[in-house]
Amino acid sequence: MKKSIQKHLFSQIVKETALQLGFDACGIAKTEILIKEAKHLEQWIKNGMHGKMNYMERYFDIRINPSLLLPNAKSVISLLFNYFPSQKQNSFSPKISKYAYGKDYHDILKEKLSALYSALKGKIGEFNARACVDSAPILEKVWAKKSGLGWIGKHSNLIVKQKGSYYFIAELITDIELEPDSEIKDYCGKCTRCIDACPTDAIIQPYVVDASKCISYLTIELKDELIPKEFIGKMDNWLFGCDVCMDVCPWNRFAMPHQHPELDPIPEIINFSEKDWEELKEDQFKVLFKFSPIKRTKFKGLKRNLKFLKTNK
Repeated sequence: MKKSIQKHLFSQIVKETALQLGFDACGIAKTEILIKEAKHLEQWIKNGMHGKMNYMERYFDIRINPSLLLPNAKSVISLLFNYFPSQKQNSFSPKISKYAYGKDYHDILKEKLSALYSALKGKIGEFNARACVDSAPILEKVWAKKSGLGWIGKHSNLIVKQKGSYYFIAELITDIELEPDSEIKDYCGKCTRCIDACPTDAIIQPYVVDASKCISYLTIELKDELIPKEFIGKMDNWLFGCDVCMDVCPWNRFAMPHQHPELDPIPEIINFSEKDWEELKEDQFKVLFKFSPIKRTKFKGLKRNLKFLKTNK
């Protein structure tokens, strides 16, 4: 079989299998060292915009070169998984980011990536691969963009044309040479709604987010006992994460509810009132959110966030 025909055939098999296993989209990029992105990441870290996420300073070389994650890597398969919910949270309750309504996506996507790898080996033959969800040192949004799945918006999130930005991203780095997809153009145009709407002015300029000012960082990643006083009155009642920049994005008017039962909301997240959150005990927290992303902030962090929100009133 000619190499070009094999690349095309294998690429078709990859995409068809990914969709059969429940992923919502699949794209392919050729591996390369991310020279331009490396400069931006280096400057972003140098400017302290990663806050206290010190892990961003580690594995810098790996982040920009997938071949260091998998020797002889030739292709990056990027996969999208829709998480836009059909149900809305109680409007009078402290807000939870939509991505955290159901089970932890890390666990779900790792299982699906494992299933994809096994299925592809059965159809293509033996090959090496490295599965990555966002806990791995890889610039997943960049690879999704390079694989033609969307563009990175001014809020720094991937936007899928005609579908919006409520997607988890996962990658399978492989040593198979596949047919790469073409990047698409940026369709943000002159729109600045995400920048204008950010409660803490974390989007300091188009495509640049100062994470140390982001509500998601403040409520999840920041492990300090106290949230800085400069954010009093700016938290917009967010208890865990923040969706403001995506909620106001015009492209999300196309967002359709996901078809993944494992992401269906934990009832308490949808129905809890402010009083329910305040009266929540640690043993209840551990049971209710055992399989939820909310466990990342721990009980102590959740109570810190609740206390800080009350200073906003």
